[in-house]
Formats: sequence, C-alpha cells, structure tokens
Amino acid sequence: MLWAAAEAAVTFGAVVLLLVVHQLWWSNRQAGQGAERQVQALERRWEREAPGTDPAPAPAPEETGQEPAAGPGPADGTRPESGPALPRRDQAYAVLRIPSLGVVAPVAEGVAKRGVLDKGYVGHYPRTAQPGRPGNFAVAGHRNTHGEPFRRIDRLRPGDTVEIETRDAVHVYAVDKVLTKTLPGDTGVIGSVPRSAVRPAAGYGAAGHYLTMTTCTPEFSSKYRLVVWGRLASTRPR
Repeated sequence: MLWAAAEAAVTFGAVVLLLVVHQLWWSNRQAGQGAERQVQALERRWEREAPGTDPAPAPAPEETGQEPAAGPGPADGTRPESGPALPRRDQAYAVLRIPSLGVVAPVAEGVAKRGVLDKGYVGHYPRTAQPGRPGNFAVAGHRNTHGEPFRRIDRLRPGDTVEIETRDAVHVYAVDKVLTKTLPGDTGVIGSVPRSAVRPAAGYGAAGHYLTMTTCTPEFSSKYRLVVWGRLASTRPR
C-alpha cells in the first residue's frame, strides 16, 4: 500500500515537472522561433514591396506562419479616408523593437491568446490608434511563457526608446511613464488620452501621440497589470 502510494506520488511529481518544463521552456522556444520567423517574413515582404521594386503578390499564409483572417469587421482591410489599410484580425503587420532590452517581436492586430499572444507576438488593441497616428497605439504581450516579449519591460526607464517598424516607416517612442500596478479592467490606460481609472493621478491630460504597453504583474501571475507609456519622439521613412 505504501509502495503504491509512493509510486503514485513520484508519477504525479514527474507529470507536474513535465508540465512546468513545457510551459517555461518549450512554449517559450516554440513561440520565440515562430515570432522570429514572422519578423523575417515581414522584412522580406517589405523589401519586395519597397518603392522601385517590381510588385509582388502577397505571401501565402504558410510563408508568413499566420492563420487566415476570419470574417469581415471593423478591421477587415477597408481603407479609411487617410492612412494605410487596416490590418485583419490576427494579422502581423509591424515589428516592435526595444533596443535596451534586446526585444524584437512582430505586432499583430488583436489581443487574442491563441491567434496572437501565445505565438509570441505583441497584440494591438483594436480601436486604438495605429503606429505614428494621433491617439494611443496600445499593445499587450506576455510577460512569462509563450515567447514572453514583455518579460523585462518593468526595467524600462524614462528616455528609453521603443521602435515600431511598419512597411513604410519607423516610429520611435520615448518611454515617459510607468504604472507599476493596476487592475485588469482598467481600460482607461489604453484610452486615446491614456489615464488610469483606478489611479487617476497616473496618465495624461491632453491629446497626443502615445504608446501604451501592458502586461501581467507580478511575474507568473495575471492578478494585476503593469503599464508602460511613451510619447512619439520621431518618425523616419523605412
């Protein structure tokens, strides 16, 4: 009886260990490699579409590693009065770089776990501004597991830069403020003029060109949210 109980305990421990290894190592490796391939696919596509080059057809989903977009909607590729066509849901369309942290990750439309975040991508909150546009370009990313692109954003300090590269331009944001903890439902932090509804002293009071990065905190928990804000410092042609 005792021997059987001991065997069961060892088996259970081994299963738990394997699950931990899968979450902390394998999911990171798999998502990180997929995100890196997506960045490379975007850069190759942009080179083909650069001014002065022959037009090329859009790459197939298997080339980019993306899932086909599902259904029409506010981000169904229709063109607004000005600016580029809106990306489809789950479509990777930009690259986020944080030089001080060595972070390079694709940015996709939406914040769905399966279609975006669990792939190691950074997700753009729908209905927030696009890169370089007036308003608030707001994004989310995992802090732990699945590529964890935002693992170290708590280390960012005012003046550090975040680059958002699109097909046509590189938009450089300078980190301005950090909100170390707020509730998951604090949607004010991604408003067009970002300001916390939980901590009203945190945020801004006037329109501008903002960047908001959100992730879970503390590490290995989703109880609260960490928020890093920045302002657009410069835009240059790609």
